[in-house]
Amino acid sequence: MGNLQIIGALLFSLFWAKCYSQEDFLRCLFKFSESNVTQNIYTPNSLTYSSILKYAQKHSRWVNSSQPNFIASPTKESEIKPVILCAKKLGLQIKIKSGGHDYEGLSYRSEFPFVMLDLSNLNKTEIDLNEETIWVQAGATLGQLYYAIANQSNVHGFPGGICFSVGTGGLISGGGLGTMMRKFGLAADNVVDARVMDVNGNILDRKKMKNDLFWAIRGGGGASFGVILAWKLKLVRVPEKVTVFTVCKKFDDNQNLLLKWENIAHQLPDKLVIRVVIQNDGTGNDKYVEMRFQALYLGPVDELIPLLKENFPEFDLEKKDCLQEPVGDRSNRSCINKECRETSWIGSVLYFYERETTSSLEVLLKESIPKQKSYYKGTSDFVKTQISESGWEMVERLLLEEESPRIILEPLGGKLDEISESEIPFPHRKGNLYNIQYLVYWHDNNENVSSQKIAWMRKLYKEMEPYVANSPRTAYLNYRDLDFGSNDDDYSYSKAKIWGEKYFNCNFERLAKVKSKVDPNNFFRTEQSIPLYQTY
Repeated sequence: MGNLQIIGALLFSLFWAKCYSQEDFLRCLFKFSESNVTQNIYTPNSLTYSSILKYAQKHSRWVNSSQPNFIASPTKESEIKPVILCAKKLGLQIKIKSGGHDYEGLSYRSEFPFVMLDLSNLNKTEIDLNEETIWVQAGATLGQLYYAIANQSNVHGFPGGICFSVGTGGLISGGGLGTMMRKFGLAADNVVDARVMDVNGNILDRKKMKNDLFWAIRGGGGASFGVILAWKLKLVRVPEKVTVFTVCKKFDDNQNLLLKWENIAHQLPDKLVIRVVIQNDGTGNDKYVEMRFQALYLGPVDELIPLLKENFPEFDLEKKDCLQEPVGDRSNRSCINKECRETSWIGSVLYFYERETTSSLEVLLKESIPKQKSYYKGTSDFVKTQISESGWEMVERLLLEEESPRIILEPLGGKLDEISESEIPFPHRKGNLYNIQYLVYWHDNNENVSSQKIAWMRKLYKEMEPYVANSPRTAYLNYRDLDFGSNDDDYSYSKAKIWGEKYFNCNFERLAKVKSKVDPNNFFRTEQSIPLYQTY
């Protein structure tokens, strides 16, 4: 489809979107539904509309930026088809929300009239320990997935992300970094089947969708191609005992330790991941930058200690440090010098989300709206060569300018190096040392404050340019950043390449070709969705 055709289709959809009424959409749903699907459709006049939307908007920065004309919260997969067909007929966009953690809020905001497809009620899991797989619907959170696994086995796990409330639909379709990726690969590397609803309302499994679409949805952003309904995931074997620890160091006294980490963290045995969280502590003249070395070792403490003494004696970690009793809630505790736990895999999941390893598994299922709103801006980089000492001095200086910044370094290597960069759309494999996630937080979202915080983030990102991967400068899709660029009204492929190759490198072209096959009229679209492939 050429540019003029795409623009014509968009103008046509806008015309219809302005002319439709709520009754038109509801009548259309009745026409295409075998059951009363409208009981799960909410308009701004519905009593529960506001509470559903508020729960969906996990990123407070985008609250009230725009509101859906309708919220569809299906309880059965079959209820999604009429929503797609009627949205197409009436020129409404569909925004697909699994967990609602998109950094730019693209699952629940739009400049055009739209339906928010809320998948949170589609959260069932079905585990098969004989086959060592689990089916998980796309509305289930990581917490629900982890809970289902831990309830059935203490020797199985899944290499997903850290935050419990992130949806499996979005996380896996974007790749899925996690604490076990050096041993088992990304979440998306462990998908063995999927169910997807296409633009015509057909449900496709791996066999029906063919290889191209199955390739694209595992790391290419599933919402560009259809509605991810469920994943079939390969469970991984984990030891009954694993070890987690955190070692806290002041930044200005330990730059050599950070440089050492850069050199060897990606080369350590794949059972060990050591991530680094860099942030401020203290206030006023006492403010300083700290580094938290947070680690998971897939084995008992007796195996870990000799490994650390050989590679990181600076941590000064002893077996006795790992056998002490927990000391209460970790979520609001200042960084202590060191702490360590020998626990189970699910205990490590709790630990990395700042809970005690002995916490009840019910914590994984907790659904709540934060009482205190926190706003943030995030972005990312990948690093291929060690950052110089002067580079880290620049980082320290900029961090001290801000109140609540955070930088997270996640080492790659291991299993990730063994997988081709074209195996799935996520290309950041061999040759990358680690990923950087940049974050800045604030508590007052007035325009002056938010503009200052975003300007600071852009300044940091610009200053980091000489030190990170380039040609292209790369980024991780699940840390989405519209500063890289966004789709214009014509959804130009050549313009989208500017930001698309940051996320996907050479895989972007193949993604656009798949898009052209499965959604030739570009119905599933967002500000950073995959465009149709064009040769001019």
